[in-house]
Amino acid sequence: MRRGIRESVANALADAGYKLSTLKKASVEDLLRYVSERDAIDVLEKIGVKKIERPKKKKPVSPLELLEKRKAKKKPKIEKKIDPSQLPKKIKPMTPLESKIMQKASEYGVPLPRRLVADIAERLEGKKYTKKQFDRIVEGVCEKYESRLVDPYEAVGIVAAQSIGEPGTQMTMRTFHYAGVAEMNVTLGLPRLIEIVDARKIPSTPMMEIYLKEEYARNLAEVKKIASNIEKTTLKEICEIEIDAAHMEIVVKPDEKKMREKEITKEDVMKRIMKARGLKATVSTEGNEIRIKMDEFSFKGLQDTLHAVREVNLKGIKGIKRAIIRKMDGSDEYIIYTEGSNLADVLAMEEVDPVRTSTNSIMEIAEVLGVEAARNAIIREAHNTLSEQGLAVDLRHIMLVADIMTNDGTVRAIGRHGVSGRKTSVLARAAFEITAAHLLHAGLKGESDNLAGVAENIIVGQPITLGTGAVKIKYVGIKKKEV
Repeated sequence: MRRGIRESVANALADAGYKLSTLKKASVEDLLRYVSERDAIDVLEKIGVKKIERPKKKKPVSPLELLEKRKAKKKPKIEKKIDPSQLPKKIKPMTPLESKIMQKASEYGVPLPRRLVADIAERLEGKKYTKKQFDRIVEGVCEKYESRLVDPYEAVGIVAAQSIGEPGTQMTMRTFHYAGVAEMNVTLGLPRLIEIVDARKIPSTPMMEIYLKEEYARNLAEVKKIASNIEKTTLKEICEIEIDAAHMEIVVKPDEKKMREKEITKEDVMKRIMKARGLKATVSTEGNEIRIKMDEFSFKGLQDTLHAVREVNLKGIKGIKRAIIRKMDGSDEYIIYTEGSNLADVLAMEEVDPVRTSTNSIMEIAEVLGVEAARNAIIREAHNTLSEQGLAVDLRHIMLVADIMTNDGTVRAIGRHGVSGRKTSVLARAAFEITAAHLLHAGLKGESDNLAGVAENIIVGQPITLGTGAVKIKYVGIKKKEV
């Protein structure tokens, strides 16, 4: 801030974990997730970055095109028949029974949703009932439907906040073992709920549930092979690595059994070592051993090379540390659970069922599948987190939160850098956090507040524009008739 960077921008970058030293190495694209392009360029100029590359504007790419590009990079394009079950289903025309229900509901003056009408018709199909019973059923449905509607000017936001926030005080704050997978930890309870509403880019314990296609899901040998291709395998996991100080060499001794299990050859190991970033050494083989001889004789360089060689990635998908196989309850189908997440690359695999495979990283879902999928993920994750603790929260409250977070086409956090920080009302923003800064900036810009919301009307001490406060009464006097 001493360098002239605005306080709100400085706070946003500080909360994201940036320091002056790391900002000097950052690009405009790195900062765009937290601040606008104009602010990002301004920050880099003020901290003394000489060469600032503006991000090139790319044409929008659909999730399907993105997956196709990733597939094309990995495997040659092979024409195959499209499975009709994977195609989007067309809306079916209304059946005579559905039309009859819709017509009867319209007589009562209630426009029932198409989905509800279809559910009623499905339950009535094939059953015997009289006209009187049919009328009574539709009337009962209409009464129930109308009783579930929100009253005009009801404070749905406050009701939803109370309905989620109050049970949230009963939640635990520990990290639990994932259900059915003792080897894996997953964040649950209050910390997980906070992660969801904060729209964290990377969850504290990212994980995936990978379902496989029918032809692979029940064959354990095939599932193990797929899991091996997904799981990240480093050199230290399948080789014994030592330092030969006398000859200033690093000696790599591959474990034949582990290499067979992972389907890795000695030639693969050699290629990966030679492609290691920053490796200044000569790689050669001597019997079953691989020897790495340093170009410059230095014990520090030898130690640095040893650490780099140990972490050389031999196979697997980036970001996925472990893959664990478990059989689905009540079925002979196998599921792969992963520690770490990379949705785009996993969906590009031929063996994976893209319909059922999921990740707990909401921002990744938004990036790969779009904002509607991210909205559904927020609803699912929040509902599962609350249900796992035995807390019953109406799904519509969670849906409202998900809608607010995604209604502008991106996933925004509910906080000062997201929904609350972008309210049009100055007083509502000031009531949430950093009061003085909001009032000062509003004063400098000459902003006005129309007092349309709840918080701002409470601050100035007048009735809120909800419930009875939204009703305006006008008195009209009656003129006396002339005698």
